[in-house]
Amino acid sequence: MTPGTYLPEHFLPVVIFLLLGTAVGVGMLVASWFIRPRNPYPEKLITYESGITPFMDAHQKFSIRYYIVAMLFLIFDIEAVFLYPWAVAYNHIGLYGFVEMVVFIAILLVGYFYAWKKGALEWE
Repeated sequence: MTPGTYLPEHFLPVVIFLLLGTAVGVGMLVASWFIRPRNPYPEKLITYESGITPFMDAHQKFSIRYYIVAMLFLIFDIEAVFLYPWAVAYNHIGLYGFVEMVVFIAILLVGYFYAWKKGALEWE
């Protein structure tokens, strides 16, 4: 057999795995349809299914500040993720890696103070 030639029997385990996965998924859906409880009552059929009557429209608008704070949280959370590999490899990267991380944190601190000065972190 030459390299790059694939025979159908090489894909047999993959086909079996896909068929087994599909069978398990479909089987669970069918089983849950048969064993689910079927006793809806009026309180359960309201919008939130919590038994409490909704007192306002479900399509309320959120303040843009909510999204700004969420984006800032994601940005600074990703910054923390970048610190882990740096801390693990600190012994191997030496002074150069330390200076690069100080520059990285300084840039993030400038962005943090800018957002703080603009009032993006105030929740009013």
